[in-house]
Amino acid sequence: MTVSSDAARPDRALFCLVADCLAAAVAVALPWSTSVTSVCIVLWLVALFPVLDLAAIKREVLTPAGGLPVVLWGLGAMGMLWADVGWAERLGGFSSFQRLLVIPLLLAQFRGSDRGAWVAWAFLASSILVLLVSFGLILTPGLSWRGKYLGVPVHDYLYQDSAFLICGFGALGCALDKSIWPHRLAAVGLALVGTLFIVNFAFSEIGRATLLVAPVLVVLLGWHLARWKGLLTACVGAIAVGAALWLGSANLRARVQSSIGEAREYISTNDASSIGQHIAFLKESLAIVQLAPILGHGTGSIGEEFRQVTAGGSGASAVETVNPHDQTFAVAIQIGLVGALALWAMWFAHLLLFRGAGMAAWLGTVVVVENVVSSTVHTHLFDFSNGWLYVFGVGVLGGTVLHERAGAVVADAKKNSGLFRSG
Repeated sequence: MTVSSDAARPDRALFCLVADCLAAAVAVALPWSTSVTSVCIVLWLVALFPVLDLAAIKREVLTPAGGLPVVLWGLGAMGMLWADVGWAERLGGFSSFQRLLVIPLLLAQFRGSDRGAWVAWAFLASSILVLLVSFGLILTPGLSWRGKYLGVPVHDYLYQDSAFLICGFGALGCALDKSIWPHRLAAVGLALVGTLFIVNFAFSEIGRATLLVAPVLVVLLGWHLARWKGLLTACVGAIAVGAALWLGSANLRARVQSSIGEAREYISTNDASSIGQHIAFLKESLAIVQLAPILGHGTGSIGEEFRQVTAGGSGASAVETVNPHDQTFAVAIQIGLVGALALWAMWFAHLLLFRGAGMAAWLGTVVVVENVVSSTVHTHLFDFSNGWLYVFGVGVLGGTVLHERAGAVVADAKKNSGLFRSG
């Protein structure tokens, strides 16, 4: 399926171009509409089909980065066999695993294409438009249309937080990268954009997961730029910026204080607040996993298992759910510790894929780290928008990194060949 740069036929080159453009269209649609995103994904697959290269797909599947998503998908498929629920629930649970198959396709496509940057820039530009609308809603409270939440014009604040974190820290990391310093205007622009994404969190509806993810990305950014020295500088800067945002944003203070209050209420009264439910879900998930630790209860079994474990409970302990609000538990309940190990192995393989220098490598690292940390309190891989954000982020940026490495190897080979001839 890989898109060969030496296309044998003009129509193949055209389909490759169309497929790359439609991947960029997915990136444009993702921050705005689930339905348009779905249409763009279908069109992308249709355009990709004529240039599918089975050998290239096999190559990606045989690598950890491309193969482990397929392994996790396969475990989800097999998990339907031992689930003690109806086939509607089994198929519904399995649907959450389906998008993982797209990762090796994207890796293969953009390993052979030099247009991966198009997709990244398209996503950034589309997210900037969302950012501008968000600030518009915040700064003009008299508007009749207020969006879905404070400063959240489309989707929900969980997706917007993820996208803004990726764009914000991604842009800041690129702006501070030495390779862009000769282009001062671009560096300043990226730094400004990244700062605006981060500042937006103080004044719009903010998910509690962001309060966990942001400090991790601060540490990651500092380490990426200058190891221990950069880590210290980043932490000092984050404390200063955080203090300023805390003092300047009543919304941020209220969010933190309400979270602390809900946790206290749960501890004292088992109150079914948002925080209380999250804590109860984690406790119940652990109990459910212990009943079938190796292979789990089967794909699609989450709802039924929670119905059983919450029967006769009270307060937060009586709340049923089909979402344990933790990605590891969402996998382990269904396909056991075997599935959880496959999940974490996949995340680790994707982190290793993005090791090294370069903007694509940095952006890919941010995508993976954001997903891993936020998935401690959400099931983002199984959510539509966040799931496709991860799949396209890892697939496109991972393929771009592989393309760049292949180009560097070829350049080194030519250089060495020239040295030998001159010698």
